Amino acid sequence: MGRYHKSVVPARAHGEKLPLVAIVGRPNVGKSTLFNRLTKTRRSIVGDEPGITRDRIYGEYEWGGRVFRVVDTGGIVPDDPELIPTEIYNQARVALEEADALVLVTDVRTELASPDYDLARLLLRGGKPIFMAVNKVEGNELPSEAENFRRLGLKNLFAISAEHALGIGDLLEAISDALPVEKFAAAEAEATADEDTEELHRTHGEFEPHETSIAIIGRPNVGKSTLLNALTGTERAIVSPIAGTTRDAVDEVVEYKGKTLRFVDTAGIRRKGKTHMMAEKLSVVMARRHLESADVALLMIDASEGVTASDATIGGYAHESGRSVIILINKWDLVTTGRTDGKAPADRGVYEQQVRRALKYLDYAPIIFLSAAEGTNLDRILKEVVTVATERRKRVSTGQMNKFLEKVDFQRAPVPMSKRIRIFYMTQAAVAPPTFILFTDRDIKLHFAFERFLENQIRDNFGFAGTPIWFKVKARNADKKDD
Repeated sequence: MGRYHKSVVPARAHGEKLPLVAIVGRPNVGKSTLFNRLTKTRRSIVGDEPGITRDRIYGEYEWGGRVFRVVDTGGIVPDDPELIPTEIYNQARVALEEADALVLVTDVRTELASPDYDLARLLLRGGKPIFMAVNKVEGNELPSEAENFRRLGLKNLFAISAEHALGIGDLLEAISDALPVEKFAAAEAEATADEDTEELHRTHGEFEPHETSIAIIGRPNVGKSTLLNALTGTERAIVSPIAGTTRDAVDEVVEYKGKTLRFVDTAGIRRKGKTHMMAEKLSVVMARRHLESADVALLMIDASEGVTASDATIGGYAHESGRSVIILINKWDLVTTGRTDGKAPADRGVYEQQVRRALKYLDYAPIIFLSAAEGTNLDRILKEVVTVATERRKRVSTGQMNKFLEKVDFQRAPVPMSKRIRIFYMTQAAVAPPTFILFTDRDIKLHFAFERFLENQIRDNFGFAGTPIWFKVKARNADKKDD
């Protein structure tokens, strides 16, 4: 296995050394709105339903020429016996221990209750700088109402509106003054040293990204969060038997054999008719966005349920968006060594054939059988991720491609005569995914059988494992017709 970072995801080199500010508070007081305002992102899902944020979401913001890390936590209700609130509290407690300063967010429009006092006492016991942000102060009378929150015993009180960016400057200035200068100096010194020695990486004329982004996708409750925790050696994501536990996308960095891999655990994608709460609908939208910004998609399938129509739809999202794909058959132990229904253990070869039949359009994707809960085959996953990430950025020269064309017997392609075309030459126009332009004698759309034949020939000769291949047709006489 590779070497793992601490459970903090910095966006820049040595970002983990920057001061960390934790945003905490009860559910539905506006913590995620403040986080998004500071980081100038929409990473945290915002809505009127309490308990939307559950995992820890990290980001960065800049104030007064200095860069800070910030973490958004789930709503804390101390001593809540329910499973999910307890797990949210456990996630938030990690953030409290890591943080250099705490921002307790409250809602000026709600009355103080015993959980507020309990939370304030909990934070005070940590001995760290605490700043109370009384949020949603937007009317003329509300600033005076904010003073009532001093009853919690916290001195540094700021009336703010995270949604309208009111009063946030004073809050950030106070936080900046309270944090140790040495932290900023150490991070800046190491970042500057890296900038002096860093060189651009190139592969076949293309820039090689310094990290590979991998989206873990699938239906709810197939084990995505369990896999993230297993790969990173942390309890970064909340894991429970309740479907739909993850709502925000949670990411974590792994260093594996000199490669930096950023794994993103996305919310389970389900059909529109199955999403009822607004938070669920938003989480599905965000999952699609994170998939489309990734390099590689890990499509997780529950071995005990087999490939469902939803699995095929989700795989289609990844394929059509040009992501490289690795198919993970999770919970394999439940249908083999750990089988309890009295049936014979599943045969891997037969199962793989069934998966290939159901996901024909992903025939280029490697299949890995694993148990995320047991931690099996994790090194194989990391190895395949590095391989397919490299393959999607591979470039074939025009000379190599034309020599290849001379050897292909296109008469073997199962295409009707009316749909046949002649390829004069062919060139690779882009990578990630590899995209080829065909210069032809006719301006027609490629017949699917011809496209499949050509794709298979290219894979046999040049690889491109795990990645879709795109084609564009440009007729030699197309320009003349336009004149």
